[in-house]
Amino acid sequence: MTAEDWDEFDSTGAALRETARKAKLSSRICNGLIIFHTISATVYVTSILLADADVTDRTTELPLMMRMEYPFVIDTQRKYRLVLATQFIAVIICSWAAALFNALFLTLTLHVGSQVNVLLCWLTEVGAKDVEKSHDFFVTFMTKIIRKHQKIISLSESIENLYSYIALTKFISNTLMICSLGFLIVTALDSPDATEQIMRSLLFYTITNLEAFIFCFAGEYLSNKSKAVGNAAYNFAWYNMKAKNSHVLLFIILRSQRQLKLTAGKMAILSLECFTNIMKASGSYLSVLLAMK
Repeated sequence: MTAEDWDEFDSTGAALRETARKAKLSSRICNGLIIFHTISATVYVTSILLADADVTDRTTELPLMMRMEYPFVIDTQRKYRLVLATQFIAVIICSWAAALFNALFLTLTLHVGSQVNVLLCWLTEVGAKDVEKSHDFFVTFMTKIIRKHQKIISLSESIENLYSYIALTKFISNTLMICSLGFLIVTALDSPDATEQIMRSLLFYTITNLEAFIFCFAGEYLSNKSKAVGNAAYNFAWYNMKAKNSHVLLFIILRSQRQLKLTAGKMAILSLECFTNIMKASGSYLSVLLAMK
């Protein structure tokens, strides 16, 4: 569906420039997320990589990035370093996967936004007098507008169906992780190695907040773009058109009143208000944990 949007534009039009601009922005965001996730994962495991562990001491547990059972005994530095290297690669790959997953979601959302901007451009560039030149021109123009609007709605619904329950999982897990990481940061203030623990958790805490913000921002972004379509159709100077022609705009206005939206499990609408609720819930759970400490 996104490939069709690229194919239908001419090589010099404003529609192509708008779509290309959002594609470049998506590329920059994707690169930024990958770099940020890589730095966060690296900082989180640096202390383990640099630790001088004694593999011959059976009374203490070896510091590992991921606790798991191995079919062999780690009794040499070579084996220990090999295990650490393998785990580090696994951690980096997982962080990249999370970054690309969020970047794909944001890229699809920005693409929908670019197509809404294209639709708005068509509505503002063509005036009511231009539409009234001939009946054929009016039919062609309105057909173009309605088809584009329907494609935008279909793509938005596809994103909603794909990410709805994923967003619900993220909604719950991020709330718990923000609370847990906040608890670790607060309790680490009194420990001897406070700086090390805070640095390990702070970037991870930031990443978790950023992930929640991306989902909520995308929902808010689509909602605002949906409202803009209705406003543009209403400001189309329909009052200068023939009555039988202006009625067609009512269908666009009425359809745009059913806003494009993204939800978490078909229950909560993703918005900046939703992000605020996540932070409030995390803060409440953190207060309970600190009181039980």
